[in-house]
Amino acid sequence: MKIYFYGCVSMDGYLADKDHKIDWLYETGTTEETSYADFYRDMDITVMGKKTFDEIADMEGVESFYDSTENYVFTHAESLPVANFIPVSGDVVETLKKFPQDKKVWIVGGNTILAELLNRDLVDVLYVQVAPVLLGEGIPLFTQEEGVRRFTLKEVHQFGPFAEMVFEK
Repeated sequence: MKIYFYGCVSMDGYLADKDHKIDWLYETGTTEETSYADFYRDMDITVMGKKTFDEIADMEGVESFYDSTENYVFTHAESLPVANFIPVSGDVVETLKKFPQDKKVWIVGGNTILAELLNRDLVDVLYVQVAPVLLGEGIPLFTQEEGVRRFTLKEVHQFGPFAEMVFEK
């Protein structure tokens, strides 16, 4: 199994504003201006937390955004309002160990799931896009609990207003 993070942060390192909203990102640009389509086409499974799911669940056509992957949401809910999303609970690492080992897993959004995987040195590739926005406060990409982790910078791209860096373990 290969575990990926793909996401965008503000210049000051926030995934979302203090209210867990990502409107600032939608106002900055679109996925068409990034490497998203090529990245997603290569993924088999997505994993996200409930707050990330809640942010996308009401988007028009959300099912079509994630139609070629198995999609798991860590939540205490027994069901979710979007058909192709599967609720799971428990330990993130133990849950991922149950996935087929030949799959590519995308960690979508939230720092909670990402931190668990970084703490166990399980993240293989980080696609970190930076938007030209300063939020001042919000939900940081990294929790600073991960400790020292070293990655190698493999690629740098500019997509419209976004800078993208690709790091590998």
